[in-house]
Amino acid sequence: MKSNLAQSLMLEFADATGLSGRAPPRRYLWTDAFAVCNFLGLFRQTGEDRFLRLARNLVDQVHHVLGRHRNDDPRQGWISGLSDDEGERHPTSGGLRIGKKLNERRPDEPPDSQLEWDQDGQYFHYLTKWVHALSCMSRETGELHYLRWAIELAETAHRAFTDPLSPGGPQRMVWKMSIDLTRPLVPSMGHHDPLDGLVSSLELQTDKRFDACDGPDLSTAITDFTRMCEQSAWATEDPLGLGGLLDDAARLADMVFDRGLDRHGLLYRLLAEADLSLRAFSRSPQLTHPAEHRLAFRELGLSIGIRGVERIRSHVESDRDVAAMMDHLLQHGPLADTIQSFWSDPLHRLNETWTDHHDINSVMLATSIAPEGYFPFDATVNRDR
Repeated sequence: MKSNLAQSLMLEFADATGLSGRAPPRRYLWTDAFAVCNFLGLFRQTGEDRFLRLARNLVDQVHHVLGRHRNDDPRQGWISGLSDDEGERHPTSGGLRIGKKLNERRPDEPPDSQLEWDQDGQYFHYLTKWVHALSCMSRETGELHYLRWAIELAETAHRAFTDPLSPGGPQRMVWKMSIDLTRPLVPSMGHHDPLDGLVSSLELQTDKRFDACDGPDLSTAITDFTRMCEQSAWATEDPLGLGGLLDDAARLADMVFDRGLDRHGLLYRLLAEADLSLRAFSRSPQLTHPAEHRLAFRELGLSIGIRGVERIRSHVESDRDVAAMMDHLLQHGPLADTIQSFWSDPLHRLNETWTDHHDINSVMLATSIAPEGYFPFDATVNRDR
């Protein structure tokens, strides 16, 4: 069964990255966010407590590694600047490092567009992934501190990455910030960052336990992200970006139809942009190329997004327009099967484009195979994966 592949991929990841076994911790925020959700999904699927323990341990390790300064940095302690005790209570209040191999660019160091990819800092779209992972942890365990940490991270991310273009003018965002969130490292705005911020903030605010957390108010963040989204166009032929649109659409649909959020217009617009993007991507020859000329994690982002739409489809019956749009999107469902099948073949996982990104590729393949943890709403498609 393909679900066995998801288990073996995640257990191998845990051992290789120092979550279990003797290897030193190797944490990377994007990968670890998907991994937390995968462990939760495997816990649901198998009932084995070891997977829930791995999810808990991973959250703890991420906070104690990526929430603190690097070993090669003269600064020490929590990147928020909090004391050790306060940092333990609020581990996300200063954001979280990406986990890149190299330290961040110094203030007196000129930017190098190639080197920047390997230098540390904070990415907004990685922080929103961790917000979602913490939300899923709270949803699965019922424990409020995970939700509180997610809310504190969402508020910090909005405050640090968002600025007006001019006093009193429209808001904009920066793509990459320094580890301590005091200076931009890449000042351009990510294509989908305002959308990711909006969906993540709404996901927290629509949780019925939001007020019980007594955390920061996210209404200003939601207002700012909403205004930026009104001026945005999201269509893309990049499979990872397209998968992100479908991911956001599935999670937004859960809020609209299962939590009573009044954002039908945003949902329909998001689905329409995803449909435009899928039609463009389906004409692309990308999936016909050999493995050594493909990046698995980018393709698997698309596969994961399609799985999300599959899982939410039965929840939207009350809105005929949204249901019809989702049915149209799911005509492209075989793309997910094609991508997942290709990278499930061990022969395709021997080339350098896989091994150079082994952790992220393996974890995202596991998410595509077993998406129940990442999209924790009732399954609508029963497949032997």
